[in-house]
Amino acid sequence: MELLTVSGLRKQYGSHAAVNGLDFQIQTGRCVALLGPNGAGKTTTLRMLAGLLKPSSGQISWNEQVGHVRDPRQIIGYLPQMPVFYPWMSGQEFLNYVGQLANLSAKEAESRTADVLVQVGLKDAAKRKIGGYSGGMKQRLGLAQALVHRPKLLMMDEPVSALDPIGRREVLDLIQAIRQETTILFSTHVLHDAEEVCDDVLIMNKGQIAIKGDLNTVRKEYQSPVIRIQVEPFDGDKAWLANLKNRPYVDEVTIELHTAYLTTKNIDEARYELMKELVEGHIPIVKLEIEQTTLEDLFMRVVSR
Repeated sequence: MELLTVSGLRKQYGSHAAVNGLDFQIQTGRCVALLGPNGAGKTTTLRMLAGLLKPSSGQISWNEQVGHVRDPRQIIGYLPQMPVFYPWMSGQEFLNYVGQLANLSAKEAESRTADVLVQVGLKDAAKRKIGGYSGGMKQRLGLAQALVHRPKLLMMDEPVSALDPIGRREVLDLIQAIRQETTILFSTHVLHDAEEVCDDVLIMNKGQIAIKGDLNTVRKEYQSPVIRIQVEPFDGDKAWLANLKNRPYVDEVTIELHTAYLTTKNIDEARYELMKELVEGHIPIVKLEIEQTTLEDLFMRVVSR
């Protein structure tokens, strides 16, 4: 079931279209990664969906289960890329405050504060001043404030980009747990994070969606066989590797030192012809492997368009 439908969403700043006609749906219970390079329009898109920025045109529609809500922000949890807190407050005080801002009663806010502090692993730090929290703790507190009112949709803007490896691991584990109870949309340019936790992907470039769909379906549709061949240094090795791009069975070539990555649509022909050439030419081969293009390869092709 669709939780959210976006049609023709656009944000114009003067002559520049930061977001230029987006069309997509978010299904209930899914975890969706909004991918794209810096400047692709990810943050602008999230801010419009969160009601923090007015679209220039287009429509954001909610399904019937939540469409009766007067203000959609009541059912949205939002974690900005750089969350800001009152450093003189404790984590517990801040969440109580946020809960009541979200129209929870004082009793409900207190109960939910206790619950989400446990959920994000900050129970023992509940009464400490936020100013003394680490970066990872602040990010977890940011998640807690986005969850305190039980949102139907949790949106996060680059939730792990500013964290060290330990903090990043903690937040990704939290996202894995949270996705069991609410729909998630998060932006990132870290492909590994998206592949680890998401069901669906929306790949943006220059304000538009280039590719969208179920992660596994996108992989299958856009994957191509890749032959990785590594050779020992020999007279003319670089010229031989560079000349591989002229073979009829090769679509693309990437060369790193003495290793070439060949993308092909006909793996059988490529394998046969390449092996024949290696043997007849007495090419000193170190390694020959057949792989598949990755989500990162797809991402790079989209960005380079």
